[in-house]
Amino acid sequence: MLSQESTPILDALKNYMHENTISFHVPGHKHGVGNPEFTEFIGKNAMNIDLTIMPDLDSIMHPTGVIKDAETLAAEAFGADRAFFLVNGTSSGIQAMIMAACREGDKILLPRNAHKSAISSIILSGAEPVYIRPEISKDYGIAMGITMSETSNVIRKNPGAKALFIINTTYYGVASPLLELAKLAHENNMAVLVDEAHGAHLAFHESLPHSAMEAEADLSASSTHKLAGSLTQSSMLFLKGERFSPEYVKSILNIFQTTSPSYILLASLDSARKNMALRGRELVARAVNLAQWARYKINHIRGLRCMGSEVLEFGRGLDLDPTKLCISVKELGITGYTAAKILREKYRIQVELSDYYNILAVVSIGDTKSTVSALVKALAAMAGDLGASKKIKPPHVPELPIPELALLPKEAFFSEKRPHDFKESYGRISGEMIMAYPPGIPIICPGEIITRDIINEVLMLKEAGGLVQGMQDRHLNYISVIK
Repeated sequence: MLSQESTPILDALKNYMHENTISFHVPGHKHGVGNPEFTEFIGKNAMNIDLTIMPDLDSIMHPTGVIKDAETLAAEAFGADRAFFLVNGTSSGIQAMIMAACREGDKILLPRNAHKSAISSIILSGAEPVYIRPEISKDYGIAMGITMSETSNVIRKNPGAKALFIINTTYYGVASPLLELAKLAHENNMAVLVDEAHGAHLAFHESLPHSAMEAEADLSASSTHKLAGSLTQSSMLFLKGERFSPEYVKSILNIFQTTSPSYILLASLDSARKNMALRGRELVARAVNLAQWARYKINHIRGLRCMGSEVLEFGRGLDLDPTKLCISVKELGITGYTAAKILREKYRIQVELSDYYNILAVVSIGDTKSTVSALVKALAAMAGDLGASKKIKPPHVPELPIPELALLPKEAFFSEKRPHDFKESYGRISGEMIMAYPPGIPIICPGEIITRDIINEVLMLKEAGGLVQGMQDRHLNYISVIK
């Protein structure tokens, strides 16, 4: 019988390695022999289990053996009916969710601060996006969650929509009222799809927002690598209920997944699941306690503010993951971009992201009192150094209206385009996506009409040192517009 203490994939890889099998099978490095420099650096064990599909290791395309067993254990651990291992990141799971729910021309409701992978999925499916305006924190200048009232209004205006797409949580740790939103969507015969890239740990502690599976979502894509301990690029897709058949979801996943999955990534998912199933509550509780201690300390550093539950308006139903430390640096007279650079170059602290006003530090199951103390000390030292400096306030970040959609994203993406001077592109239909990365939230999407406010925001981002991506011209002197 399967047990949460077992690791089917990892055990199969160990067995293969201990058999000393002579390989006439790819990969061509043959257990590291063909690439000695890299093998010496990364370790012989890692190269020995860098394998691909063979009978005793199962196939990710149609699992019947150890991968199937590992996915069954993952579904149990995370409260799902089915789990699917992903080696193309959570983006492939988001693509599969939207492709499963939407056909050409179908409407999908989603927050405007959705990740670029959701927009890419809409392009692939041919669906029509209908955006829900998230709440905005004026103090921190960031998008929060979506509310019941705003979502209800959008559903009422779009009664035939096929799916509601929800972010749980946002990059900054803000959760929408997931249980109520899922119930509302199901009452209106809509699928509930959840981007849980930043919520792989939510099911393991009661002080965190509800997980997608707890809310009876139909599908959720979860970045196990971000917050549950597996290797980068390894994620899971969860299914619950009978709205979608597992076979259909798997057939869509097989379009996007590689046929040569990394067994190192698969084994890391297997091992991370075991760790969370057996010790998840203990590990998450420690992370929460460390983050709350850091939040208290940071809020006593002059010039810094660390976002807490006080930003969640009473009665709106929003929630907060306390392990995300969103730290405003605007009172120091610098942007978040500058703060992140100082912390890395002077104190060897790497934060998760930076924006105009803030830096974001993620406290996870891998942190200790020592690492979190180092963060707090570096922040205090940085603030002390800047205390006597001339204060230069960052520019105001406007709350932009959602751009008008002139063409469906798929139609715009495949239309004939031409380059146009970006500064003079207002009134044109964008043929490409522009976003600040991280967090990967689009400012303009294919098919939307470019406004002067959008142009000004992008130029402000560039001037402040933000990383602007998505466009063909990386200098953004030109933008592709519909011809």
